[in-house]
Amino acid sequence: MSFSTQQFMLKDKVALVTGGSRGIGRAIALGLASAGARVAITSRKQADLDEVQADLTGQGAECMSVAAHLGKMDDITRLIDAIIQKFGRIDILINNAATNPTVDPAIDYTERAWDAIMNLNLKGLFFLSQGVARIMRGQSGGSILNIASVEGMRPSILSVYGISKAGVIHTTKVMAKEWAVYKIRVNAIAPGITRTRFAEFWWNDPELLKTACSMIPLGRTAEPDEMVGACVFLVSDAASYITGQVLAVDGGISI
Repeated sequence: MSFSTQQFMLKDKVALVTGGSRGIGRAIALGLASAGARVAITSRKQADLDEVQADLTGQGAECMSVAAHLGKMDDITRLIDAIIQKFGRIDILINNAATNPTVDPAIDYTERAWDAIMNLNLKGLFFLSQGVARIMRGQSGGSILNIASVEGMRPSILSVYGISKAGVIHTTKVMAKEWAVYKIRVNAIAPGITRTRFAEFWWNDPELLKTACSMIPLGRTAEPDEMVGACVFLVSDAASYITGQVLAVDGGISI
């Protein structure tokens, strides 16, 4: 098959984006819709989802939104069922939802904070992927993209968050290896410091931000929209022979 730019398009594909109400998730949802996908978004608060759904509808996308807590198994089941009821299939899953309630060093971490992070960042990601993979297995395959982090590639100040993202990276490889037989590709991107509300602790400390930027070869932090191109590529047919990979989208900080 010769190359065509049409391989980057996602016409008629159904994509689910978690954490889709703001930041990187919102940017990815809009980007997937621009590439032709029908988009389902989820996060915990329906009011926030309604705003993004209005943006998606405004650009002519077919979309839906479902409020759900992905750390709860019943919510995962309800979410998948709602998407199947409306769209009949799921071709793309973007696992973007994550939390980081504290920037405490590891020696001061509480069990409650640990459980909150692992419940959403790793457990929720795994079991949602499992449920969606069972749908994809009955189709012609699909593509799962996990939003990891450079924090999972080397230690920094975000101790347990980094541990959870290291888990996401390994989970990506396990899923890719086991689910290839079902024609399911699983990859990840590892964003660097990105200007979102999630990472606002960087912007609240100018000296910390200055120090961080001094270690980024490109000399600046990222905008959410700068994550979209890599995501669209990895879930599209243009990446049909890529699975189990982690692409750092980090301005070079992981070098």
